[in-house]
Amino acid sequence: MDLSSSDRSEQASPRRFACAACGSEFSCSLTGSCWCFDESFHLPMPADGSDCLCPACLRKLAEQQAGASRT
Repeated sequence: MDLSSSDRSEQASPRRFACAACGSEFSCSLTGSCWCFDESFHLPMPADGSDCLCPACLRKLAEQQAGASRT
């Protein structure tokens, strides 16, 4: 299957998401390493079709989970 150059550039551009928790917009590079790969806390990909969490909300959830595990 041969992709035209416009198809390849479309796939290479970051996808825009709206955070499932706060609604803020962020981007994800589906063809490369997304920002979340470098995070120590990971969630499963949303199965219900909703978007992922933004960096701030993912980090906030990680802090909440860490606090809950300490108690």
